[in-house]
Amino acid sequence: MTSWTAAQDDPVEAAAKISRFGALTRSTPSLRACHRDMTDRIVAVAAEVPARRTRTSPDAPEPQIAATAPLGLWSIRFQSLGKHLDGVRSPEQVHEAVTADVRRAATLIDTGLAAFESLTEPTTRPATTARP
Repeated sequence: MTSWTAAQDDPVEAAAKISRFGALTRSTPSLRACHRDMTDRIVAVAAEVPARRTRTSPDAPEPQIAATAPLGLWSIRFQSLGKHLDGVRSPEQVHEAVTADVRRAATLIDTGLAAFESLTEPTTRPATTARP
């Protein structure tokens, strides 16, 4: 979206269009429902991969959150666009600010997913000693 905004003749008007579109989707129940349905379908498909890797059900909490968390970055991006598309910043500055916000959020997700990743690695347990 930042590339599209930068390519427009009037970046300020382009930013206003994005803001109006966001307001429309947030204020229209059917569009919100459609978005939620689409997100649920994406999560269902995306949860299949971590479920196979961990030999769990795609409905288990771990594959569900592993699939859901990255989708949250879309919301972060749109929130950041709304904050930074203020008509003052250049398209390049908006792009840099949005990218920085998304990267901050992605770093947090990555930290959590690293713990999930350990579930996919074979674990070796130390030998237990029998007590007399």
